[in-house]
Formats: sequence, structure tokens, C-alpha cells
Amino acid sequence: MQHIHIIGIGGTFMGGLAAIAQEAGFKVSGCDAKMYPPMSTQLADLGIAVHEGFDAGQLGEFPADVYVVGNVAKRGMPVIEAILDRGLPYVSGPQWLAENVLAGRWVLGVAGTHGKTTTASMLAWVLEYAGLAPGFLIGGIPQNFGISARLPQAPQADPSGRSPFFVIEADEYDTAFFDKRSKFVHYRPRTAILNNLEYDHADIFPDLAAIQTQFHHLVRTIPGQGLIVCNERQESLQQVLAQGCWTPVEGFGSAGGWQAGEPDEEGAFDVLHHGQVVGRIAWPLLGEHNRLNALAVIAAARHAGVNIQVACEALSQFQNVKRRMEIKGCVRGITVYDDFAHHPTAIATTVAGLRQKVGKARILAVLEPRSNTMKLGSMKAALPESLAEADQVFCYGGGVEWDVASALAPLGGKLHTGNDFAAFVQSILHSAKSGDHILVMSNGGFGGIHQKLLDGLAQG
Repeated sequence: MQHIHIIGIGGTFMGGLAAIAQEAGFKVSGCDAKMYPPMSTQLADLGIAVHEGFDAGQLGEFPADVYVVGNVAKRGMPVIEAILDRGLPYVSGPQWLAENVLAGRWVLGVAGTHGKTTTASMLAWVLEYAGLAPGFLIGGIPQNFGISARLPQAPQADPSGRSPFFVIEADEYDTAFFDKRSKFVHYRPRTAILNNLEYDHADIFPDLAAIQTQFHHLVRTIPGQGLIVCNERQESLQQVLAQGCWTPVEGFGSAGGWQAGEPDEEGAFDVLHHGQVVGRIAWPLLGEHNRLNALAVIAAARHAGVNIQVACEALSQFQNVKRRMEIKGCVRGITVYDDFAHHPTAIATTVAGLRQKVGKARILAVLEPRSNTMKLGSMKAALPESLAEADQVFCYGGGVEWDVASALAPLGGKLHTGNDFAAFVQSILHSAKSGDHILVMSNGGFGGIHQKLLDGLAQG
């Protein structure tokens, strides 16, 4: 049995890769600095040994056949320096996945600045509902599955075989310290969703054009018999396709392609193709962004052979991903939500979706600017507008390299900031009253703030 040791196993991608590798028969271990749910829980449930820290000593404890290096790993880390000094075999996560799992499969990749996890989860569920039993690797836990990754299973049409389909969240972030290409260039999808494209990842990309170049590299890998499903509202994506495209394209979001009708009070909406109603989705998900995600999924699933009506039925039974407007609890009439939003556009969309749900009730938006881009302050000018629909805004300033209070000053009297975490939590508890909705937004664990708020509310 070949042993792989994963450097940075706590990330959503690498944790999912660990699950797939173990399912495929590899012995798996790994290391990371900090672990938090859902990945820590998933790895513990799988019985995968996890070493805390990036010290070189772990190489003696885990003498692997190959070390799979995540993009959290940097030169100067003792474990990385030891691997290089000793000439030990190493490979990036995306390359390992491409060579050991994706080769020879029909890969359906979901790319975009926002919505990759939700859209990939929708797509995997539609294929599953249709009996195609896909494999998948998603940067979250789709609640229809309860796991973030698996190998292809036996399809209904051939119980003795394995599905050819594999759905993957196609991330534009760089691959590893020794491979600065975007992860998605390794995946070679046959079906690709290009959901949206905005400037992000300021720690590795100098501007939007640099990200567009990486998307162009992705487009170059998609075969002529494949399909690109593209958001026609995004000029940035149209510019990518104008650089060269050798694959059929189906658009969504405009009159020429796939469209979503106006939702009713329950969130149900018609699906239109070339102006004709071809299906209807009845679900509780909020926001136009989710309707656009659904259109992209229907088009991609149809390319894999799924009937439009079947796709609509499946989406009507879709359960959203954990950490996407997930209700963590309700105490004394105050509801606490957890959401992964960390880019201004995603924050604005999330707040607007909750506003649609709760009407005139107060929204207390609680933000941790934790992503690399947020810490650098590259998006700080857009934050006040993205939070404008909230009634009160609490922004935690610990760990960022810019003045939170100054950047968010346009929010006026509804802004509350703080660098002391305990005092920050208390300020939220002091402001909250019955009927409020506390929306916590972070792409990390945020110090367990959700449970601290629920506990504090319970204590009165």
C-alpha cells in the first residue's frame, strides 16, 4: 500500500483529496497548523492521522512514499526544507489528483470567483439524482451527501462498473510553492462552468488581467467536443473567451441562452432556454446568484446526458452547503447564521439574500476579514457598500494590516469594530435583541464565535 503524507491537510481541497486517496486504497496521513470543522471532523471520522505543525520531525513519524504539498506550504517551513534537503519525492495536490484520480474520466469543472462550492455541489447532486453516481471533490460539505469528496460510484445503468463522471471545484488559486499555475489547469475538464470573474487573491495576482490569463489557460485545455457554460453577464469572461476558444459555448443569464424567470414568494422559478419555458425549480434558496448557479448546472448536466426536467427535479431537492447561510441556532428569538462570504460581492449578495428572507427585521452583520486578499486590504474600499443593507455592522480587526474603523467609516453610527476578541463578542451580545438576525461571515473558524454568541445569548 502506497503511503502519501499531505502537507496542509486541513484545507478544504487537501482534506477532500485525503478522503479520496484513502478510498482509493492509499495509506494517508497529513499535517497542518490549525484544524477546524468541517475538515477536522471529516478527517477524524475517517481515522486519518493528522500531525499538528510543520516541523521536520514528522518525516520520521510518517515515512511516506510521496509527500503531497498544499499551497499553504512555503519555503522556510522546516518540513519543506527537510523534504528538499533529503531529496524526498513530492508533488502538488492538483497534480496528484490529476494523475491518480482524474485521468481518463469525464471531468466537470466549476470555476469562478464566487459560488464554486455551491454550484459544484448542485452539479454533483443533479448527476447523483439522475443515477450517474459521480465522484466529486468540493470545498465544503454538500448536505445532500454529507461528505466533501468521494470516488465515482456504480451508476444505476451499470451496477458492476464505475461512473466516468467527476465533479470538481476548479480553483484559480495557485497550485504550490513550486508551481504557480492555477490549480484548475491540472484538471482538464470536458465540461466547464465559468460562473463569474472578478479581481481577488491580491496576494498572488497583481490585477484582473492576470487572473484572466489563467482562465484563458483553462479554456485552452477544454476539448473541442467538450462544453463551456459561461455567464454572459460577465464582460470579464467574454474577454477571456475572446482571447481564444476552441470549444462550444452555452451562455446563461441573458436572453440568448439559459434564463431564470422571476421567483414567486416561496422562491420557485421557471427555467427558460432561448425564451421558452423548459422547466421549473421549487426550492427555498435565496438570491439571483443561486438562480444563475442553477442555470449553469442544468446546462452542464445536460451535456453529461441529464434531462432538463430531471435536473429541475433534483435541484428542487437540493440542500445547501454547510456554511452557506447555515442557521447555527436560535436563542431568545435571535437567530445566528454562519456564512463563508469573504469577498465584497459575496458579502453584498449574502446580506441581500438574508434581507429578502427577513424583511424589515434587524440584521447584525459580523465580519472577519480573514482571507489573504482581505488581510492585505485590497478590497477594503468596497466593503462599506457591500454591508450597507445591514442594520448594524461588527468588523473584527485582529490580524489585518489596515485600519478597519477608518476603511468602514462610511457606515457611520452602525459600525462597531474591535481587536480584542472577547470584548468584540460582548459588544455583539450587548446590541442583540429579540427578533434580530446575526449574520457571521468568515472563511475561517472565527474563534468559534457562533457558539460563543449562542452561549452568551442563553445566559441572558
